[in-house]
Amino acid sequence: METTPLPDLVARVREEVGKVIIGQDAIVDRTLAVILTRNHALLEGVPGVAKTLLVRTLAHVMGCAFGRIQFTPDLMPADITGTNVFNLKENAFTLVQGPVFTTFLLADEINRAPAKTQAALLQAMQEREVTIDRTTYKLGENFTVFATQNPVEYEGTYPLPEAQKDRFLVKVNMDYPDADDELTLARSMLGDPPESRLGDVQAVLTEESLIAARRGLNDITVRDELVQYVVNIVRATRSHESVLVGAGPRATQGLLLAARASAAIGGRDFVTPDDIKDLAVDVLGHRVLLRPEFELEGISVADVLQRVLQVVTVPR
Repeated sequence: METTPLPDLVARVREEVGKVIIGQDAIVDRTLAVILTRNHALLEGVPGVAKTLLVRTLAHVMGCAFGRIQFTPDLMPADITGTNVFNLKENAFTLVQGPVFTTFLLADEINRAPAKTQAALLQAMQEREVTIDRTTYKLGENFTVFATQNPVEYEGTYPLPEAQKDRFLVKVNMDYPDADDELTLARSMLGDPPESRLGDVQAVLTEESLIAARRGLNDITVRDELVQYVVNIVRATRSHESVLVGAGPRATQGLLLAARASAAIGGRDFVTPDDIKDLAVDVLGHRVLLRPEFELEGISVADVLQRVLQVVTVPR
Protein backbone atom coordinates (compact mmCIF):
# COMPACT_ATOMS: atom_id res chain seq x y z
CA MET A 1 0.00 0.00 0.00
CA GLU A 2 1.35 3.42 -0.97
CA THR A 3 2.30 5.64 1.98
CA THR A 4 1.16 9.27 2.04
CA PRO A 5 4.14 11.66 2.36
CA LEU A 6 4.42 13.28 5.79
CA PRO A 7 3.97 16.89 4.52
CA ASP A 8 0.72 15.86 2.79
CA LEU A 9 -0.56 14.18 5.94
CA VAL A 10 0.29 17.26 8.01
CA ALA A 11 -1.51 19.52 5.54
CA ARG A 12 -4.65 17.38 5.82
CA VAL A 13 -4.49 17.43 9.62
CA ARG A 14 -4.11 21.23 9.65
CA GLU A 15 -7.06 21.59 7.29
CA GLU A 16 -9.35 19.46 9.47
CA VAL A 17 -8.26 21.10 12.72
CA GLY A 18 -8.84 24.53 11.15
CA LYS A 19 -12.53 23.70 10.75
CA VAL A 20 -12.90 23.92 14.53
CA ILE A 21 -9.96 25.97 15.83
CA ILE A 22 -10.08 29.56 14.57
CA GLY A 23 -7.20 32.01 14.81
CA GLN A 24 -4.57 29.74 16.40
CA ASP A 25 -2.67 28.49 13.33
CA ALA A 26 0.78 29.00 14.87
CA ILE A 27 -0.25 27.12 18.01
CA VAL A 28 -1.64 24.26 15.94
CA ASP A 29 1.72 23.97 14.18
CA ARG A 30 3.54 23.87 17.52
CA THR A 31 1.32 21.12 18.85
CA LEU A 32 1.76 19.13 15.64
CA ALA A 33 5.53 19.41 16.07
CA VAL A 34 5.17 18.05 19.61
CA ILE A 35 3.10 15.08 18.43
CA LEU A 36 5.39 14.27 15.51
CA THR A 37 8.48 14.32 17.71
CA ARG A 38 6.82 12.18 20.42
CA ASN A 39 7.08 14.85 23.07
CA HIS A 40 4.85 16.93 25.37
CA ALA A 41 3.60 20.53 25.38
CA LEU A 42 2.97 23.16 28.04
CA LEU A 43 0.18 25.52 26.94
CA GLU A 44 -0.19 28.84 28.70
CA GLY A 45 -3.15 31.12 28.08
CA VAL A 46 -6.08 32.90 29.66
CA PRO A 47 -9.41 31.03 29.86
CA GLY A 48 -11.42 30.88 26.66
CA VAL A 49 -8.68 30.64 24.02
CA ALA A 50 -9.61 27.04 23.13
CA LYS A 51 -6.82 25.09 24.86
CA THR A 52 -9.07 22.15 25.72
CA LEU A 53 -10.90 22.24 22.40
CA LEU A 54 -7.58 22.23 20.52
CA VAL A 55 -6.41 19.00 22.18
CA ARG A 56 -9.81 17.34 21.74
CA THR A 57 -9.81 18.27 18.07
CA LEU A 58 -6.26 16.99 17.52
CA ALA A 59 -7.19 13.69 19.16
CA HIS A 60 -10.26 13.37 16.93
CA VAL A 61 -8.39 14.20 13.71
CA MET A 62 -5.53 11.84 14.55
CA GLY A 63 -7.77 8.98 15.63
CA CYS A 64 -6.36 8.95 19.17
CA ALA A 65 -8.01 8.51 22.55
CA PHE A 66 -8.49 11.67 24.61
CA GLY A 67 -8.43 12.06 28.40
CA ARG A 68 -8.63 15.07 30.70
CA ILE A 69 -7.60 15.70 34.29
CA GLN A 70 -8.63 18.86 36.13
CA PHE A 71 -5.76 19.52 38.55
CA THR A 72 -6.82 20.83 41.96
CA PRO A 73 -4.99 21.20 45.30
CA ASP A 74 -6.67 18.06 46.68
CA LEU A 75 -5.87 15.85 43.65
CA MET A 76 -3.92 12.75 44.69
CA PRO A 77 -1.37 10.76 42.60
CA ALA A 78 -3.73 7.76 42.52
CA ASP A 79 -6.37 10.01 40.92
CA ILE A 80 -4.01 10.22 37.94
CA THR A 81 -2.46 6.76 37.75
CA GLY A 82 -5.27 4.62 39.14
CA THR A 83 -5.21 2.09 41.96
CA ASN A 84 -5.80 -1.55 42.82
CA VAL A 85 -9.25 -2.23 44.30
CA PHE A 86 -10.20 -5.46 46.05
CA ASN A 87 -12.87 -7.35 44.10
CA LEU A 88 -14.99 -9.32 46.58
CA LYS A 89 -16.59 -11.38 43.83
CA GLU A 90 -13.24 -12.62 42.49
CA ASN A 91 -11.44 -12.42 45.84
CA ALA A 92 -8.54 -10.58 44.21
CA PHE A 93 -7.26 -7.07 43.57
CA THR A 94 -8.26 -5.48 40.26
CA LEU A 95 -6.56 -2.50 38.66
CA VAL A 96 -8.82 0.48 38.11
CA GLN A 97 -6.93 2.50 35.52
CA GLY A 98 -6.64 6.24 36.01
CA PRO A 99 -7.07 8.86 33.27
CA VAL A 100 -3.35 8.67 32.44
CA PHE A 101 -4.14 5.50 30.48
CA THR A 102 -5.03 7.33 27.28
CA THR A 103 -3.20 8.75 24.26
CA PHE A 104 -3.64 12.53 24.34
CA LEU A 105 -3.89 13.64 27.98
CA LEU A 106 -4.96 17.18 28.84
CA ALA A 107 -3.54 18.10 32.26
CA ASP A 108 -5.69 21.16 32.87
CA GLU A 109 -4.20 23.82 35.17
CA ILE A 110 -1.37 21.50 36.13
CA ASN A 111 0.16 24.07 38.49
CA ARG A 112 -2.88 23.91 40.82
CA ALA A 113 -1.78 20.55 42.24
CA PRO A 114 1.14 20.13 44.70
CA ALA A 115 4.50 18.73 43.62
CA LYS A 116 3.73 15.17 44.81
CA THR A 117 0.75 14.99 42.46
CA GLN A 118 2.57 16.66 39.57
CA ALA A 119 5.36 14.10 40.00
CA ALA A 120 2.89 11.30 39.24
CA LEU A 121 3.15 12.36 35.61
CA LEU A 122 6.95 12.36 35.42
CA GLN A 123 7.46 8.64 34.83
CA ALA A 124 4.62 8.60 32.30
CA MET A 125 6.08 11.56 30.39
CA GLN A 126 9.66 10.33 30.36
CA GLU A 127 9.31 6.56 30.03
CA ARG A 128 5.66 6.12 28.95
CA GLU A 129 5.15 3.79 31.87
CA VAL A 130 3.15 3.91 35.08
CA THR A 131 4.07 2.08 38.30
CA ILE A 132 1.20 1.14 40.62
CA ASP A 133 1.89 -0.93 43.74
CA ARG A 134 5.31 -1.98 42.38
CA THR A 135 3.85 -3.21 39.09
CA THR A 136 4.79 -1.30 35.92
CA TYR A 137 2.28 -0.83 33.11
CA LYS A 138 3.11 0.35 29.59
CA LEU A 139 1.39 3.36 28.05
CA GLY A 140 0.81 3.76 24.34
CA GLU A 141 3.56 4.73 21.89
CA ASN A 142 1.70 7.96 21.10
CA PHE A 143 1.11 9.03 24.71
CA THR A 144 1.32 12.83 24.82
CA VAL A 145 0.69 15.28 27.66
CA PHE A 146 -0.73 18.72 26.96
CA ALA A 147 -0.51 20.63 30.24
CA THR A 148 -2.17 24.03 30.65
CA GLN A 149 -1.46 26.98 32.89
CA ASN A 150 -3.29 30.24 33.50
CA PRO A 151 -0.70 33.07 33.20
CA VAL A 152 -2.67 35.64 35.21
CA GLU A 153 -3.87 33.68 38.24
CA TYR A 154 -1.12 32.52 40.58
CA GLU A 155 -2.93 32.43 43.94
CA GLY A 156 -3.06 28.88 45.23
CA THR A 157 -0.73 27.49 42.56
CA TYR A 158 2.46 25.45 42.77
CA PRO A 159 5.20 26.32 40.26
CA LEU A 160 6.40 23.39 38.17
CA PRO A 161 9.86 22.09 39.20
CA GLU A 162 12.62 22.65 36.66
CA ALA A 163 13.00 18.90 36.10
CA GLN A 164 9.35 18.65 35.13
CA LYS A 165 9.41 21.69 32.84
CA ASP A 166 12.38 20.17 31.03
CA ARG A 167 10.17 17.24 29.99
CA PHE A 168 8.05 19.55 27.84
CA LEU A 169 9.38 20.11 24.34
CA VAL A 170 7.78 23.55 24.09
CA LYS A 171 5.98 26.08 26.20
CA VAL A 172 3.65 28.07 23.97
CA ASN A 173 1.53 31.08 24.83
CA MET A 174 -2.00 30.91 23.45
CA ASP A 175 -2.92 34.56 23.00
CA TYR A 176 -6.19 36.17 22.02
CA PRO A 177 -7.16 35.80 18.34
CA ASP A 178 -6.75 38.89 16.17
CA ALA A 179 -9.77 41.08 15.36
CA ASP A 180 -10.75 39.32 12.13
CA ASP A 181 -10.48 35.84 13.64
CA GLU A 182 -12.43 36.88 16.72
CA LEU A 183 -15.17 38.29 14.46
CA THR A 184 -15.29 34.98 12.57
CA LEU A 185 -15.48 33.13 15.89
CA ALA A 186 -18.27 35.41 17.14
CA ARG A 187 -20.31 34.85 13.99
CA SER A 188 -19.82 31.08 14.21
CA MET A 189 -21.37 31.09 17.69
CA LEU A 190 -24.67 32.29 16.20
CA GLY A 191 -24.97 28.84 14.64
CA ASP A 192 -23.60 25.64 16.08
CA PRO A 193 -20.86 26.07 18.74
CA PRO A 194 -17.34 24.91 17.77
CA GLU A 195 -17.60 21.77 19.94
CA SER A 196 -20.54 20.51 17.89
CA ARG A 197 -18.51 20.73 14.68
CA LEU A 198 -16.21 17.93 15.83
CA GLY A 199 -18.64 15.48 14.28
CA ASP A 200 -18.03 17.04 10.86
CA VAL A 201 -14.25 16.74 11.16
CA GLN A 202 -12.66 13.76 9.47
CA ALA A 203 -10.09 11.51 11.14
CA VAL A 204 -6.97 11.67 8.97
CA LEU A 205 -4.88 9.16 10.94
CA THR A 206 -5.15 6.26 13.34
CA GLU A 207 -2.92 5.48 16.30
CA GLU A 208 -1.03 2.93 14.19
CA SER A 209 -0.63 5.18 11.14
CA LEU A 210 0.58 8.04 13.36
CA ILE A 211 3.49 5.85 14.50
CA ALA A 212 4.33 5.10 10.86
CA ALA A 213 3.93 8.74 9.80
CA ARG A 214 6.34 9.87 12.49
CA ARG A 215 9.12 7.92 10.81
CA GLY A 216 8.89 10.42 7.95
CA LEU A 217 10.88 12.86 10.08
CA ASN A 218 13.94 10.71 9.39
CA ASP A 219 13.75 11.86 5.77
CA ILE A 220 14.11 15.54 6.76
CA THR A 221 17.70 16.62 6.09
CA VAL A 222 19.59 18.56 8.76
CA ARG A 223 22.97 19.83 7.57
CA ASP A 224 25.84 19.37 10.01
CA GLU A 225 26.43 23.12 10.24
CA LEU A 226 22.83 23.52 11.43
CA VAL A 227 23.41 20.93 14.14
CA GLN A 228 26.41 22.99 15.23
CA TYR A 229 24.23 26.13 15.08
CA VAL A 230 21.75 24.59 17.52
CA VAL A 231 24.55 23.52 19.87
CA ASN A 232 26.01 27.03 19.77
CA ILE A 233 22.65 28.62 20.60
CA VAL A 234 22.01 26.33 23.57
CA ARG A 235 25.53 26.75 24.94
CA ALA A 236 25.26 30.52 24.57
CA THR A 237 22.30 30.54 26.97
CA ARG A 238 24.58 29.17 29.68
CA SER A 239 27.16 31.92 29.42
CA HIS A 240 24.93 34.97 29.00
CA GLU A 241 25.44 37.50 31.78
CA SER A 242 21.75 37.66 32.71
CA VAL A 243 21.22 33.89 32.90
CA LEU A 244 21.41 31.98 36.18
CA VAL A 245 20.69 28.53 34.71
CA GLY A 246 20.95 27.90 30.98
CA ALA A 247 19.32 25.25 28.81
CA GLY A 248 20.60 21.68 29.10
CA PRO A 249 21.40 18.96 26.55
CA ARG A 250 17.74 17.92 26.36
CA ALA A 251 17.04 21.37 24.92
CA THR A 252 19.59 20.75 22.16
CA GLN A 253 17.89 17.51 21.22
CA GLY A 254 14.45 19.10 21.43
CA LEU A 255 15.32 22.06 19.22
CA LEU A 256 16.73 19.77 16.53
CA LEU A 257 13.66 17.53 16.61
CA ALA A 258 11.28 20.47 16.57
CA ALA A 259 13.13 22.04 13.63
CA ARG A 260 12.71 18.81 11.66
CA ALA A 261 9.00 18.78 12.41
CA SER A 262 8.72 22.45 11.46
CA ALA A 263 10.27 21.69 8.07
CA ALA A 264 7.76 18.87 7.50
CA ILE A 265 4.88 21.13 8.52
CA GLY A 266 6.18 23.72 6.06
CA GLY A 267 6.19 21.11 3.28
CA ARG A 268 9.99 20.87 3.03
CA ASP A 269 12.39 17.95 3.31
CA PHE A 270 15.22 20.06 4.75
CA VAL A 271 15.72 22.28 7.81
CA THR A 272 16.64 25.96 7.47
CA PRO A 273 18.11 28.37 10.04
CA ASP A 274 14.71 30.09 10.16
CA ASP A 275 13.12 26.89 11.45
CA ILE A 276 15.56 26.94 14.35
CA LYS A 277 15.23 30.64 15.09
CA ASP A 278 11.45 30.49 14.93
CA LEU A 279 11.33 27.70 17.53
CA ALA A 280 14.13 28.83 19.85
CA VAL A 281 12.03 30.83 22.31
CA ASP A 282 9.30 28.18 22.61
CA VAL A 283 11.78 25.32 23.07
CA LEU A 284 14.30 27.09 25.30
CA GLY A 285 12.26 29.70 27.15
CA HIS A 286 10.92 27.48 29.95
CA ARG A 287 14.36 25.91 30.47
CA VAL A 288 16.24 29.17 31.18
CA LEU A 289 16.33 30.93 34.56
CA LEU A 290 17.34 34.59 34.80
CA ARG A 291 19.32 36.19 37.58
CA PRO A 292 16.97 38.05 39.96
CA GLU A 293 18.60 41.43 39.41
CA PHE A 294 17.91 41.27 35.69
CA GLU A 295 14.31 40.20 36.26
CA LEU A 296 13.86 43.25 38.48
CA GLU A 297 14.98 45.39 35.55
CA GLY A 298 12.08 44.00 33.52
CA ILE A 299 14.19 41.78 31.24
CA SER A 300 12.36 38.64 30.09
CA VAL A 301 13.69 35.26 29.01
CA ALA A 302 12.40 35.94 25.51
CA ASP A 303 14.45 39.16 25.39
CA VAL A 304 17.59 37.28 26.39
CA LEU A 305 17.01 34.53 23.82
CA GLN A 306 16.52 37.08 21.07
CA ARG A 307 19.85 38.67 22.01
CA VAL A 308 21.49 35.23 21.95
CA LEU A 309 20.11 34.61 18.45
CA GLN A 310 21.56 37.94 17.32
CA VAL A 311 25.09 37.13 18.44
CA VAL A 312 25.32 33.47 17.37
CA THR A 313 26.57 33.22 13.81
CA VAL A 314 23.99 31.88 11.37
CA PRO A 315 25.29 29.24 8.91
CA ARG A 316 25.23 30.20 5.22
